[in-house]
Amino acid sequence: MSADFEGLKALVTGGASGIGRATAELLAARGARVAVLDLDPSTVDKPLLGFRADVTDDASVREAVAAAVADLGGLDVLINNAGIGAQGTVEDNADDEWHRVLDVNVVGMVRTARAALPHLRESAHAAIVNTCSIAATAGLPQRALYSATKGAVLSLTLAMAADHLREGVRVNCVNPGTADTPWVGRLLDAAADPAAERAALESRQPSGRLVSADEVAGAIVYLASPLSGATTGTALAVDGGMQGLRLRPVGQ
Repeated sequence: MSADFEGLKALVTGGASGIGRATAELLAARGARVAVLDLDPSTVDKPLLGFRADVTDDASVREAVAAAVADLGGLDVLINNAGIGAQGTVEDNADDEWHRVLDVNVVGMVRTARAALPHLRESAHAAIVNTCSIAATAGLPQRALYSATKGAVLSLTLAMAADHLREGVRVNCVNPGTADTPWVGRLLDAAADPAAERAALESRQPSGRLVSADEVAGAIVYLASPLSGATTGTALAVDGGMQGLRLRPVGQ
């Protein structure tokens, strides 16, 4: 295992489960000291440090970031991963849900970055990685609200990369395809035919399977690493080929 994060300090939002947890554990395995911010950090254990934070509450975010940075002794890497999903067309989600999902998925990243940037500017290896989605670049059915938030994350990533490059802070994002995470698991459980729904999700990815949390974590850590010091303003697809490949049907 590479030790490219040896001596570095990282913070991961939404890091108690799924992609965030896989990322936090990989960062730690590669030498980083890692703090996890989550609504429920009770499952976070050593070597990770857990802090409760609600990304929709600016005071909560600022307090948690300050406490994490104090415990870590600085900050080099921010992984903006906290997010929630939504299903439906533009007719299906009420205004309250639009505001809620935008508040978590977009403004939540803004709040966390805003609190972290003063500390990141002091690092020689500062990096921010935002968790975006294939939904930012492909039209997916029944995902209007979710796609709108992830399109905003993609644009936000580019704007942040431009704003902070000369301050020594790199900003990139990852665009996972449908990942085998607790949220997707809940969607499958709620489907009328969970097996058929899983098969449909798997079949729309050219690889024929869901993306794993570990695979997304690997991409996030790649972008955050000092070894990627010339990479900024980049969206890295981790989607089994969904963004760029157009395979012929099997047998043709």
